[in-house]
Amino acid sequence: GASETAIAALFPLETNYVTPKVDVRAAVFNARGEILLVQEKADGRWALPGGWADVGYTPCEVARKEVKEETGYDAEPLRLLAVDDQKTHPYPPALHYAYKLFILCRLTGGSPRAAFDTLGCGFFAEDALPPLSEERNLESQIRRMFRHFRHPELPPTCD
Repeated sequence: GASETAIAALFPLETNYVTPKVDVRAAVFNARGEILLVQEKADGRWALPGGWADVGYTPCEVARKEVKEETGYDAEPLRLLAVDDQKTHPYPPALHYAYKLFILCRLTGGSPRAAFDTLGCGFFAEDALPPLSEERNLESQIRRMFRHFRHPELPPTCD
């Protein structure tokens, strides 16, 4: 419902060839096979730790940094699990077009804490997922991360 002028004002640097933004999400599991999620301040719902890729960081560095910043845990990126194009999944409408990279990470230390953009974090079993922040990740994607965790022989998926 925003005006064309208001939307155009959001893209002052997009004067050349417009490309997708990259959202990096970390799939971190504990010893019980539960997945780490953060509760987002923006909507009170839960998501894989992650966010927009930062210029000058590799995708694995972004995953490691986001886990630490959003949860307090230390994680070691292991491998790429999926590259999703937002258009092929039922995301809510968004201003930015995005690719989502999902990276499996191993928990290596740290302790839980809230961050400036999260209310907290926790580990969840696949059959006990909390309400998800669907702007950030979908239930089908979380379930796919569980499949990859249980079956490490599966190749990465790519839209």
